Amino acid sequence: QVQLVESGGGLVQAGGSLRLSCVASGSTFSTYGMDWYRQVPGKQRELVAAISRGGSTNYAVSVKGRFTISRDNAKNTVYLQMNSLKVEDTAVYYCHAGQDLSAGPISYWGQGTQVTVSS
Repeated sequence: QVQLVESGGGLVQAGGSLRLSCVASGSTFSTYGMDWYRQVPGKQRELVAAISRGGSTNYAVSVKGRFTISRDNAKNTVYLQMNSLKVEDTAVYYCHAGQDLSAGPISYWGQGTQVTVSS
């Protein structure tokens, strides 16, 4: 079992920056692929950024060049640095851990942290 706790959300003006953190419990953090998703009311949760166990990264087109995902396995933490924020980045941001096992995939979610970007 993995518990994920996000922090770092808040209110920021357009053009500003925030850094989200997600701390995972347990000793197997390095074996998980980690992702950040976001969701606004009435819409599906969307993938924002992903980082593999080996450190490879992928980004949604809408955030590429503005957001950076990173991980610190020694601290069991994944980060999302968000720069040049736009009003449309306003959402609840969720941390996700995933792993493909022989018995099937496993998936864990954090509780979410609100990011609000004002114009």
